[in-house]
Amino acid sequence: MKFGKFFKAARKQSGLTQKDVADKLGIHQSNISDWENDISRPEYENLIELAKIYEVSVEDLLNIDKI
Repeated sequence: MKFGKFFKAARKQSGLTQKDVADKLGIHQSNISDWENDISRPEYENLIELAKIYEVSVEDLLNIDKI
């Protein structure tokens, strides 16, 4: 499953740039780009932090229907 489009949409909805997010996570901007382009996926810890930064649940960030 490809999650990049959901990561990008959440970031844009938050009004943040890739660099803003990378700085908050202490990683390179290229990592954010790779995630958004489905080249790689964030580690679990970064996924949780992304949800916090974007103020959404992990389920919403991954576009997973809640049971």
